[in-house]
Amino acid sequence: MHHHGGDTLGPFTLSNALDWSPDWPFLIGCLVALGLYTAGAVRLWRRGDRWPVGRVIAWTAGVGTILLATNTGLNDYGMVLFSAHMIQHMVLSMLSPILLLLGAPITLALRALRPAGKGRGRGPRELLVALLHSRYIRVVSHPAFTIPMFIASLYALYFTPLFDFLMGYRIGHIGMMVHFLAVGMLFFWPIMGVDPGPHRPGFVMRIIELFMGMPFHAFFGVAVMMATGQLVTTFGAATAPPGTHLLDDQKIAGGITWAFGEIPTAIVLIALTLQWARSEERQARRRDRAADRDGDAELAAYNAYLASLDKRTA
Repeated sequence: MHHHGGDTLGPFTLSNALDWSPDWPFLIGCLVALGLYTAGAVRLWRRGDRWPVGRVIAWTAGVGTILLATNTGLNDYGMVLFSAHMIQHMVLSMLSPILLLLGAPITLALRALRPAGKGRGRGPRELLVALLHSRYIRVVSHPAFTIPMFIASLYALYFTPLFDFLMGYRIGHIGMMVHFLAVGMLFFWPIMGVDPGPHRPGFVMRIIELFMGMPFHAFFGVAVMMATGQLVTTFGAATAPPGTHLLDDQKIAGGITWAFGEIPTAIVLIALTLQWARSEERQARRRDRAADRDGDAELAAYNAYLASLDKRTA
């Protein structure tokens, strides 16, 4: 049951926000995403391949955050309260994408999809590989595209009439939510570096990319907090829950945006640090293995070189 009109929504509280309120496109999308991922993981396990349970948990948590943002009372409040809408926006653009990417869905798809047989043309796996190598994906996953897009999703949406226009239509609202998720996925994809993609920046570049978007994000939150008038017309007194002060709610929305940037930044930094440590460890192991293989030939050669120097001076 969807609540419409101002008389049906009570105060914006946690329990009201967590009420089950299905939004079918998102509910179906989430179930499909969970089903496909699980099927892929099961196929690998049956084959006797490794697929870390941690990735399954991350993907499930990611889908869970999408469900919480779109299939609960929060979604109904998101229609009438700026602060509630902003929670949805932040979760979908900055939390869900990170969790989904930690699930490594592209890697899973590449390993779980069977290659097309000889003479059978291109199967789903071949199409996915072709897409990953396409110019289109190279452009939309490039930081010169993802960072401005990530920033525009805030400024261009709320500081122009675009938001009010989209909120006027059911499809506009659905499109906006999908856009938040997609832009977040594209922005964090090269930064997380879990899944293969056209851009594979090193650790330092990835941290720089992460921090390039964040000041704009924080500044937007502050700008919304400091605004003295209403930025958007969608959230009016007529539809707001009783006792809502609209400007105060807008300030809360700005505060949410400003504060929320810290959460994903922390998660990503922890993930990157762990990856970095692991890659250093791998390189050290590789060097050890090489030394074992060639019987420390490098060391022997170096000792011989020192001995020759010694002879020369003598």
